[in-house]
Amino acid sequence: MSDKKTLTVKLVRSPIGTRASHRATVVGLGLRKVNSTKVLEDTPSVRGMINKIAYLVLVL
Repeated sequence: MSDKKTLTVKLVRSPIGTRASHRATVVGLGLRKVNSTKVLEDTPSVRGMINKIAYLVLVL
């Protein structure tokens, strides 16, 4: 069995009006609309993306 750790990320603020790189990070995480959630693998790169846009997302 795979024992991969996961994170559930929810987009709680709109990326409209933010930097282009932050909007691209939201898309890179697979989030589309406000209140959309995504289950992602817990890797250093994903954690770095979440830290970059921490003011837009909530980790559940």
